[in-house]
This record gives sequence, structure tokens and C-alpha cells, in this order.
Amino acid sequence: MSLVTLTEILTPAEKGHYAVGAFNANNMEIVQAIIGAAINQNSPVIIQASQGALKYAGLEQVTAMVRAAAQKSSIPVCLHLDHGTDFDQVMRCIRAGFSSVMIDASAYPLKENIRRTKEVVAVARAVGVSVEAELGRIAGTEEQIDVSEREAFLTDPEEASIFVRETGIDALAVAIGTAHGPYRGEPKLDLRRLEAIKSSINIPIVLHGASGVPAETIRAAVERGVSKINIDTELRQTFTARMRQILASEPDEYDPRKILGPAREALQRAVEEKMILFGSAGKLPSEAKK
Repeated sequence: MSLVTLTEILTPAEKGHYAVGAFNANNMEIVQAIIGAAINQNSPVIIQASQGALKYAGLEQVTAMVRAAAQKSSIPVCLHLDHGTDFDQVMRCIRAGFSSVMIDASAYPLKENIRRTKEVVAVARAVGVSVEAELGRIAGTEEQIDVSEREAFLTDPEEASIFVRETGIDALAVAIGTAHGPYRGEPKLDLRRLEAIKSSINIPIVLHGASGVPAETIRAAVERGVSKINIDTELRQTFTARMRQILASEPDEYDPRKILGPAREALQRAVEEKMILFGSAGKLPSEAKK
């Protein structure tokens, strides 16, 4: 089917009290693994591309790969820009055919964050594209964005209410204790803060930096209103770990298909496990699984 917006995927998730995984893709094998997992689990899915991924693989190429994969199934697929920090980059993604974009102006004070976000919303709304934005800063590294633990701060529920009302965004990424990249210890999420944020806004909540967060904590976050969960680091780790195994056991192997193929299979299994954990597995009509 054709690409769908973030709103079309998250509205049922919010009402059904489950979350949909947003998985970052950097190449063809990763896109295939994500789509294959969604088909097997009869789950809606969000495929994300960061600014770094677009620089690596090319905007047109990423768009074409995801669109082609989506059209071969009846699974709802959203193509989403992850952490767009530049207005021009966001506009290029919209023109290329992305069905959803994220404008991340969280590095700026609230007033400036609102101004920059509203600029994107005004354009995106006119062409039927969903917009995610971020309030608060999440520690760690996400492509070119590096936020130290000292600089990171958590989302204020009152500011979240103002931000959502003033910008008109479709989904809000919040900072409640997660981090981008590998964790150095077990993450401690501020679930009370999450509850307060949820009670102050009327749009889906996004959890970034969810790789490595314990399953029980993920379930608790979903129960408290998280509708979109971003996974990137675990995908990279799973994919490259399987490649290393192949190369270690068969050092003379030179066929990329025999190296990347098993990595794709391992990644698909990992994505399916996340869909089951998030509660999105089996949430589509049976006829969607084709």
C-alpha cells in the first residue's frame, strides 16, 4: 500500500494502548528486514531515516527503497525523518515523499523551539505530512547531535502543554531519562513525569533512545501513554554482530549476499521481538498480511 502518515499509525495505537516501533534504516537489507518483520507480525511500522542515513544512502534512494517495499504489502508503513534539525533538510524530505518528519529544535529555548517548529508545521500540514517535535534534551549521541548528561534536561509537563498548543504538532518526543547510543548502566525512566506529561497533552508521546531499555520498563512506559518507540542502536549492534560471526567463521567469504543475508535475517527477528514487546503485533486485520 502507499505510505501513510504518522498520525494514521499512532491514532489507533494511542486508542488501543500499544506502541508502534520506529526503526532506523541505512541500507536495503535493513529496510527489507523491517518490512519483513512487519508482515510476519501483522504490525504497522515506522521506518526512520536520520540526516546521517540520508547523507550515506541518498535521499532519493532511501525514499525509493521504502516506498517500493511498502507497495508490495498491505502493511501500513510510515516513512519518517528522524531528528531533522535543519528547515531545508525537512523540506527536502517532504518534497521527496516522506509521509512524516521530525523537526528537532530542542537545543533552543522554549520560545525559539516553538517558532522553528511552527514553521515546519505550517508547510507540512498543507501537504498532509505529519510532524513530530521534541521538548527537553535526551542525553547521548544521535548522528551529529551530541548531548552530554550534564546538558540533558527532562521535559517539563507544563511546558509540554504550552508547546503542543502553540505548535499544533502531531506527536511529541519527551525526555524522561532515556539516552541515544549504548547505555553505561541501566536506564532509569521518570515514569511519574511521563504520566504528568500525558495528562497535560492530547497527542501521542514518543520515546527516543529506547535501545537497551529493559522490557518491563518499556511495558510500563506504554501503559502510561507512549505510542511511538524509537530503536536504532540495537539494530546496528544486531546487524553488525551477525556479520562479524560470518566473517569470523568463514574468513575467505567474499560474497556480500552471504554476509549481509544472514545479518538481515537476524535483524528481522530482532525487530519482530520489539513489535511483540511494544504490543503492535497482530493489530492489523488478517487481510493486511500479504
